[in-house]
Amino acid sequence: MKCISPRSSRRAPYNAVLVPPSGFLSDFLSDFLSGFLSDYLSNLAAEGVADVSIVEPAVSPQLVPAEVELSAIRAQGPGGQNVNKVSCAVHLRFDIGASSLPDAIKERLLALADQRITRHGVLVLKAQQSRSLEQNKEDALRRLQELIDSVAVVAAVRRPTRPTRSSQRKRLDGKASHGQTKALRAKISD
Repeated sequence: MKCISPRSSRRAPYNAVLVPPSGFLSDFLSDFLSGFLSDYLSNLAAEGVADVSIVEPAVSPQLVPAEVELSAIRAQGPGGQNVNKVSCAVHLRFDIGASSLPDAIKERLLALADQRITRHGVLVLKAQQSRSLEQNKEDALRRLQELIDSVAVVAAVRRPTRPTRSSQRKRLDGKASHGQTKALRAKISD
């Protein structure tokens, strides 16, 4: 261990900080916690207290470049002579049905109410933000990956619960007190 002191003295003062060697603390904590967690879960499962299953985080599927068709087209909008001469916008075409994506993600993509998906299941993206063809290609691929990532996450099923008695009572008490306050604001009649 190394002693780091804010003062310059030979002996460690009362406010010195002990710093463990680099990696020591993090290695120790990760080993301890992983061992503790696995022991705890196995004990729970052995006692029959809970059905223990570790859920792996969902991994977003990566695009295969061969499945994406990119074509350069002329951009729309202002830009003068440059727009008329240079084809720097990008049309990205991605056939969802013929892709190597998992079937569940294909179904979710096709179920989207998105006008960029044709009747034949082809997703067409147009990128023309930049004057550079390469930047527009990167933008189109990034947007396609974001769309796939958004569909890859499965939303948790909402299970509706009934309000508790105390929450119902609090709500009704609040309504009654608010009604009394409003009644006090009314005109006084003789």
